[in-house]
Amino acid sequence: MDILLLLLGLFFIILGIVGSFLPVLPGPLTGWVGLLILHFTDAVPMNKTFLGITLAVSIFIWILDYIIPVIGTKKFGGSRAGMVGTFIGLFVGLIAPIPFGIIIGPFVGALIGELIHQGDTDKAIKAAFGSFIGFVTGTFLKFIVAVVFTGYFIGIAWQNGSSLF
Repeated sequence: MDILLLLLGLFFIILGIVGSFLPVLPGPLTGWVGLLILHFTDAVPMNKTFLGITLAVSIFIWILDYIIPVIGTKKFGGSRAGMVGTFIGLFVGLIAPIPFGIIIGPFVGALIGELIHQGDTDKAIKAAFGSFIGFVTGTFLKFIVAVVFTGYFIGIAWQNGSSLF
């Protein structure tokens, strides 16, 4: 049973890393579920303090992920249309067969959204840049937390490996 829980936890850890790039998946929270599942094995003792701190970090980053793009967009004079464009551009960038679509898509989407909303090219480029910076910052934070959770998962599994296998 421990092997099944270990594999299920690993699945959620990997999903947490993927979720740090996809706005539909809460990356750090998904990775935290992987840590929680690992602690349900018989080989790994339940550490409520560790799980509580990592849950608090996950929730904080999840909330911050919604605030950072708004701050970036507002700081550079953007509107809600730029933010919506950023998310639409992200999805198009994910499915488009172009290199770096996940990076180019949000910027182009924000630019189009701002051009539709404002019509002024200079302001639209500035706002799109702000929206893009906010998106990249949030994604970077989520990715860092997901990688740290992955490191914890591997470290804990390695420490208790003799009991797991």
